[in-house]
Amino acid sequence: MIDFGFDKLALIGAVALIVIGPEKLPRVARTVGHFIGKAQRYVADVKAEVNRSIELEELHKMKSQFETAARDVSQSVQQEVQQAASAVESAWKPEGSTDYAGLETTPPESVNASAWTPAYQPPRKRWRMKRGAVPRWYKQREGVRMHVQSGAARVARFRPPRSGA
Repeated sequence: MIDFGFDKLALIGAVALIVIGPEKLPRVARTVGHFIGKAQRYVADVKAEVNRSIELEELHKMKSQFETAARDVSQSVQQEVQQAASAVESAWKPEGSTDYAGLETTPPESVNASAWTPAYQPPRKRWRMKRGAVPRWYKQREGVRMHVQSGAARVARFRPPRSGA
């Protein structure tokens, strides 16, 4: 980039003051600054657009790499599962037999179906037992209220004793 020092800027300002004149110089300087700002914003927008397009291309490349890797992994997993299934089937089958004669698919007749499913019992509400599960000494130590008290009764309970009577 062009290097402007203080001395060069002062020389340009003096020449502009002589050529343009002192009345028009502020307006011209404002206009020039406005155009320079627009140019800088335009250059920044172009740079940002180029960076976005480069990042988008990189993301597309990464996406394709991940898709191929995922496809390869899924194919290898499917092959392993098929190999394992075939190994289990070959080990399970009796020699020279194609059916599974030793397996029973239905339960025996002696098993009662209703014995397998227990009858529904609604949950029991044991609120008295639950309420008494915490010991009274613990409730007193922790300050848990066990009885409803009015405000006046609480004040009377916690009022310090009279010392003068």
